[in-house]
Amino acid sequence: MKIAMLARNANLYSHRRLKEAAEARGHTLDILNTLRCTVHIASHRPQVFYNGAPIAAYDAVIPRIGASITNYGLAILRQFEMSGIWSLNESVAIGRSRDKLRSLQILAKHGLGLPLTAYANDPKQAEEIIRAVKGPPVVIKLLEGTQGIGVVLAETMSSAKSVIEAFRGANVNILVQEFIKEAGGADIRVLVVGGKAVAAMKRSGAPDEFRSNLHRGGSAEVIRITPEERSTAVRAARRMGLNVCGVDLLRSNHGPVIMEVNSSPGLEGIETATGKDIAGQIIDFIAATAKAGSTKTKGRG
Repeated sequence: MKIAMLARNANLYSHRRLKEAAEARGHTLDILNTLRCTVHIASHRPQVFYNGAPIAAYDAVIPRIGASITNYGLAILRQFEMSGIWSLNESVAIGRSRDKLRSLQILAKHGLGLPLTAYANDPKQAEEIIRAVKGPPVVIKLLEGTQGIGVVLAETMSSAKSVIEAFRGANVNILVQEFIKEAGGADIRVLVVGGKAVAAMKRSGAPDEFRSNLHRGGSAEVIRITPEERSTAVRAARRMGLNVCGVDLLRSNHGPVIMEVNSSPGLEGIETATGKDIAGQIIDFIAATAKAGSTKTKGRG
């Protein structure tokens, strides 16, 4: 197979591993800098150009689109899809996952466990939404934040109101969620590939840090998940329409709750913690599944 990967940094662990796994299986994988791709729009001739030249024919594309360039990256990916090239995760599904509010609304609609969440535009409603999630304490999140950036734990009513008012005063959209104290500053990342939970790790925050992101000094260890946690992760991936994703769960007193569904999960932490060849499993899934013209949305909607 000939595979394209849309990624800005070819040297990242995840991208190197996917390329190595593809080549070890006899495939070709080209890493294309997303920002060097351009779309040429003409009737009946959707095309993507790379460094000014039409791209070669590919059997599949792996989108590894950074959050900072989501809109541009999805425009490029849609053009691949309209050309009939199969995508590991489709543009519509990635767009859903990047919109925190929309993704929570979709998951809630299908009865998946979530922390109590509130959203409002008027800072005068701060106290109302804090009480709606049984706080304080509450967790306040930027809708556009990633890797734990823009996530604040407010432990008192006055501090929560101040943070909400400050964010809204800067015209920044936020969510307010209940604080799951019993999780103890740890979460579970479940890696789903092709509708199967293939690996899981427990991530614990650094001392005096409630966020468990590895980028923020957290640690990871292999963990055995429960059947309910496995089912929750697989159902979340299916409802979001993602073939590959990382589902972040918290263990609450009322069962697993989903914090986020990540459409471009990093592989370093989970491969290191579990010793599993996740990159190889992703490439094997692509080889078994990719078929020209089988993109469900074909770039629509």
